Amino acid sequence: MTTQQSTLSPQSFVEHAVATTLADDCVVLVHDKTSANLRWANNTLTTNGVMHGVTVTVISFVRTAAGVSTGSVTGSATTQAQVTALVEAADAAARAGSPAEDAADLVRDRVSPDWADGSVPTDVHVYDAFAPALGEAFGRATAADRVLYGFVNHEVTTTYLGSTTGLRLRHVQPTGHYGCTGKTADLTQSAWVGGATRDFTDVDALAMDATLAQRLGWGARQVALPAGRYDTILPPTAVADLMIDAYWYAGARVAWEGQSVYSRRGAGTRIGERIAHPGVGLFSDPSYPALECAPFAVASRSGNESSVFDNGLPLVRTDWIRDGELTALLQTRHSAAMTSQPVTPAIDNLVLSVDGATGSVEDLVAGTERGLLLTCLWYIREVDPQSLLLTGLTRDGVYLVENGEITGAVNNFRFNESPIDLLGRFTHASATVPSFSREWGDDYFSRTATPALRVPDFNMSSVSQAQ
Repeated sequence: MTTQQSTLSPQSFVEHAVATTLADDCVVLVHDKTSANLRWANNTLTTNGVMHGVTVTVISFVRTAAGVSTGSVTGSATTQAQVTALVEAADAAARAGSPAEDAADLVRDRVSPDWADGSVPTDVHVYDAFAPALGEAFGRATAADRVLYGFVNHEVTTTYLGSTTGLRLRHVQPTGHYGCTGKTADLTQSAWVGGATRDFTDVDALAMDATLAQRLGWGARQVALPAGRYDTILPPTAVADLMIDAYWYAGARVAWEGQSVYSRRGAGTRIGERIAHPGVGLFSDPSYPALECAPFAVASRSGNESSVFDNGLPLVRTDWIRDGELTALLQTRHSAAMTSQPVTPAIDNLVLSVDGATGSVEDLVAGTERGLLLTCLWYIREVDPQSLLLTGLTRDGVYLVENGEITGAVNNFRFNESPIDLLGRFTHASATVPSFSREWGDDYFSRTATPALRVPDFNMSSVSQAQ
């Protein structure tokens, strides 16, 4: 489906909202997004589409003798009248609200040099090289009795952030991902490959199919294994699945209040403690190559890890773990005052690195006498916040490694593990490479770079019947 773009500029929506509000202050977020997608099944392209939409968030701030109250309202908008309605609703919510505990001075007088530039769209031409190769992959799969199912999506979101205090910030964020499942003709075996991309120039559909063919070949030999602890190789995709949870649960306030794995026993946080092997680093950096993201804070609502008062704060590289030591948690200005730590807002990418680690997943396989190679994880849920114990399932390929070679496929498992605990138990790591979380990447968090990790005693707590 294609929708017609508004003839009014996003900047005009910002200026109209700022001029219309009757609150003491106002922050306006405009997200102008276009997306293009392709979907296929049974070796045939089934659907494609281009969509466009503009979302406006108005955050009003009202000062009273008791403090500052806020109101936040979000909606789609194509006209100034719709923006006016959002402003009126936000103003009313702020007047009716209680004083905000995270109240702080709004960021002032920051202007992006490209503020006046228009929104950047995408369209189906982003697949000009990928689509013909995908058609060739369909032919190869059909000839070899493989069946391909998959989806690719590319979107570009242009964000405009303005305020009554002089903020005029703009950021363009391209985001893409691909995922393809290959099955044998009798549908008894499946394998998956996927990844993230900014523009699809680095996505090779033929290589994608070749990888699936190799993995389905590994599955020609089926081996049933019981639950237990196994020497397990987590590829970068599976490591990303787990590290995103480690990041999302790293809120400073929750840790300060004793409710997370990052809480110090007794009181306070574990900042300054060693929580991983020496040489392990976990960081976010808005300028990290191929994972670039917004260099300023954007928050439509306040919570434990974000604050509407922090909109527009500049973001720089933040080391969450440095040389195995916890060095920072997700901090708003409000939580930073509680914990006496620097302000370190959330950043929309994540990198895990291990000093001196080189090589690839294949190198880890070659060095393993007997163990398992995973593909990815799914249905991941928190079991215990104090240890960040997670449970979930393996998916689309668990392979048996014997004497440095993959010799077959085994059944799926349910696992129980803590990503923080794993950072202190792994024995080998590959080089850090761009990765993509199967569990979280499609909709929530796609910009990651991680190594593969080998864990000698990964807990496969039960056998799963999932296929």
